Amino acid sequence: MNKISIVIAALNEEEGIGEVIWTIPLDELKKMGFAVQLLVVDGDSQDRTRDVAKKAGAEVIVEPRRGYGRAYKTGFAHATGEIIATVDADLTYPVENIPELVRMLRDEDLDFITTNRFACIEKGAMSLRNRIGNGILTLATNCLFGIDIHDSQSGMWVFRKDILAGLMLRSDKMAFSEELKIEACHFASLRYREMPITYRPRVGQIKLRVLGDGFHNLLYLVKKRLVR
Repeated sequence: MNKISIVIAALNEEEGIGEVIWTIPLDELKKMGFAVQLLVVDGDSQDRTRDVAKKAGAEVIVEPRRGYGRAYKTGFAHATGEIIATVDADLTYPVENIPELVRMLRDEDLDFITTNRFACIEKGAMSLRNRIGNGILTLATNCLFGIDIHDSQSGMWVFRKDILAGLMLRSDKMAFSEELKIEACHFASLRYREMPITYRPRVGQIKLRVLGDGFHNLLYLVKKRLVR
């Protein structure tokens, strides 16, 4: 049987993590022939995130080193599936789309699928300031690296695990999201697609530092263009 690892990075997400896990369409994935590993990488949460995730049926790894990218790199290292899918722990991403994306990856012989949140943003899911910032970062990504995507900061991906061996993923912070796409779509020249999704309002406390993270991500793009 094939296997898929669904990796969820979480930090103080007790309000949303349980429902995220419960709504993953496990039965549909199993009917497609996949065993499923549910893997939550917890950034040393100070609430009940770990307990809720375990009760919902997930395997939990505590990663005390902070950072969005650090959490995913730790999760990828512990993933045992041939395919990896990612979603956030705050209910913003449509986990019900995972089987469709996995089918596409398999049927179209793709290596990497990323997603476009701007295709359908529900009311209250993203502020105007965040939309502008994401637009600037996406434009910079496309111009600097000659790729054509609509959402450089999306955190929902489905890909074959074996592609990770050929990617140089250095960022431990929020820039990890754009770096993964740049490595897969530009440097590794993998077979990829960007798929539209519905993006929903988050459940729980917002942790993104809009100006700080945005400036860091923009600076990281320039540095990566100059020195990979």
